[in-house]
Amino acid sequence: MKVNNVELVISAAKPHQYPNIGLPEFALAGRSNVGKSSFINKMIGRKSMARISSKPGKTQTLNFYKIEDTLFFVDVPGYGYAKVSKTEREAWGQMIETYMTDRPQLSACIHIVDLRHAPSADDVAMYEFLKYHEIPAIVIATKADKIPKGKWQKYLKVVKETLDFDPVDDIIIFSSETGLGKDEVWKAVKKRMYEDKMYKAELELDGEE
Repeated sequence: MKVNNVELVISAAKPHQYPNIGLPEFALAGRSNVGKSSFINKMIGRKSMARISSKPGKTQTLNFYKIEDTLFFVDVPGYGYAKVSKTEREAWGQMIETYMTDRPQLSACIHIVDLRHAPSADDVAMYEFLKYHEIPAIVIATKADKIPKGKWQKYLKVVKETLDFDPVDDIIIFSSETGLGKDEVWKAVKKRMYEDKMYKAELELDGEE
């Protein structure tokens, strides 16, 4: 998918601030230093649309990026950053949970983990949360450029085993440096959009007009 038009519509903290457009949404979740902003920028073909900070834990709102007037990427606060106060972590956690469990536009969660390391306890808890609430997941094993290609599958196996990965979900090896996996991610996104019952019904209705 070639992205020509992208817009940061709003940085929201409360449900009443969420866009009321009706487009399918994909939440981006991951540790605060895993490279979510780099992932977004690579996917939309921009260098700095999503700000990359040297200070983990900077994202404190839900950032809604509208892409091609077709879908939203929703960047949520990163988890697992120890220097953020417990009160802040709890508030962010509640904000993320409220969005993910109550938002009918949510088609799937793009869950970003680091291919180089076994998923952390927070990564596992995030994936278990998605499975418990029956939220489709697209797991992105990023930073593949830091590992020799011949070892990718070995490291991916560790990721799958640690997460107790469900094969109904998608898992993609990715690199924000080289663009590896970019096309596969867009294919997975489009598949989830079509499988989403609410959005599929809209597509079928539009086709009948």
